[in-house]
Amino acid sequence: MGDRIHLADKSDPTALSPTTGTRLRRIRIAVQLICLALFLWLFRITEYTGADTIPWSVNLWFRLDPLVAASVTLATRTVVTLLWPALIVIAVTWVLGRVFCGWVCPLGTLIDLWDRVVRPGKLRAASFRSLKYAILTLVLVASMFTMQLTGFFDPFALLVRGMTFSVDPGIHFLVTGMFDWIYLNGPVWLSSFTEPVYDFLKAVILPYTQQLFFLSLLSFLLLAAVFLLELAGPRFWCRNLCPLGALLALVAKVSPFKRIPQKVCSDCNLCRSACLMDAVDSQGRVRTEECTLCLDCLAFCPRDITTFRFTGPRSAPGMDIRRRQLLAAGLAGAALPVLTWTNAMSNLPNHRVIRPPGALPETDFLAACVRCGACMKVCLNNALQPLFLEQGVAQMFTPVLVPRLGYCEFNCTLCIQVCPTSALQPMDLAEKQAFVMGMARFDKNRCIPYADQTPCLVCEEHCPVHDKAIQLETVEIQDRTGQAVQLKLPYVVTQRCIGCGICEHVCPVQGPAGVRVESRSPVMDESYYSY
Repeated sequence: MGDRIHLADKSDPTALSPTTGTRLRRIRIAVQLICLALFLWLFRITEYTGADTIPWSVNLWFRLDPLVAASVTLATRTVVTLLWPALIVIAVTWVLGRVFCGWVCPLGTLIDLWDRVVRPGKLRAASFRSLKYAILTLVLVASMFTMQLTGFFDPFALLVRGMTFSVDPGIHFLVTGMFDWIYLNGPVWLSSFTEPVYDFLKAVILPYTQQLFFLSLLSFLLLAAVFLLELAGPRFWCRNLCPLGALLALVAKVSPFKRIPQKVCSDCNLCRSACLMDAVDSQGRVRTEECTLCLDCLAFCPRDITTFRFTGPRSAPGMDIRRRQLLAAGLAGAALPVLTWTNAMSNLPNHRVIRPPGALPETDFLAACVRCGACMKVCLNNALQPLFLEQGVAQMFTPVLVPRLGYCEFNCTLCIQVCPTSALQPMDLAEKQAFVMGMARFDKNRCIPYADQTPCLVCEEHCPVHDKAIQLETVEIQDRTGQAVQLKLPYVVTQRCIGCGICEHVCPVQGPAGVRVESRSPVMDESYYSY
């Protein structure tokens, strides 16, 4: 015991005393709450509120994410300058260890708050801990073959997408529905109290408009699974599955800032039992790469001998990485892209896959997009929706324009502004207005002037393109009584159409519209359409 007390000598000016550690633990909790508040604020303002620009958005967290930076760099074979802040996280982790996980990560903070509501399980099997390294290997190897899997496992992608597609719309629906019911059915005097409350919620908490998304239930279940795993053990996701945590653990392994003593007392099990990250192995040795510097062990130590300080190289236990798991994950990461490329569904042309404005060529877009959902969140007409399995697993959760639900606003560049990886190329408004997303085509069997010989000018009137991409040709036809009448038939000037989708959105035909927007390279029977 004397040797351990010597290791924790408080005369070392770089060491943290237990009293200081207790204060820092309180500071850590405060920092966690501040970072969570910052995340929620950025999430709230990442939406259309009437302004043409979004100076700050939730994409800041993706730009700080080293996993996103590594996977996008490998997948695109380019360095995305927007992701340079991830180097700050790497540098801080190299100096201080996994402080990002314990002090900054909003998902980790939400898990800690969730643990105050439910009682975490007691499962601390070290065999699960190596899974996060296998998942990291899977993601990075697949990225090397241009298949982007980060959006399925990255904590920020899971959190932002789940909140965007399900939590945020659900809260808006429930809260607005409750206040609407009170306004319509409650006594008049009650509305005088509830309306100011609703106005406050609308200005601060609720989304700007009610949005609806495909895959909302699936996104919610994926996010909920992270929290339900707490029933198995505390911080189960962080300890065992998070690939970002695994990447930071690899960097933290060489951090000079370590817990002292690095082996717990043989007659006291409090350090091991109280550690949420299960950073103490079965031999009582502290694994630096698993420690998130929560500083709980300083506050709980009954002998006041635990501290943290900068120290030189010391013998440390090897990382809990299983080579067979890594080999299997690496082989899976290499095989998945091949299986995707040879999957008929992935290679079946889909003329309805219309990417947002500024989208890179399809292969490059799929490599750069991390499926965060930010572009869909800011779409003011709710026109961008996530794909499911229509084009295979590789395109799942990627954004597509669904004109029947909404259209791309001609004077809007918000989706381009919030993309964290430049999968949507940065461009100004004039460039965006000239960017061709797709092409409108008329279905002669459904378009009212063609099919019913009845005048209809809706699509031409709404076309926002300068000089109109939809023109009208006056022709003379015989109506059903045999009389000659003049009728205006719409057609598309292909050199002007950008595929914004407003013509399909406003088409009054019930069901499939009489004019449909297709992707930039449609594979269809052209004789079926009028140009």
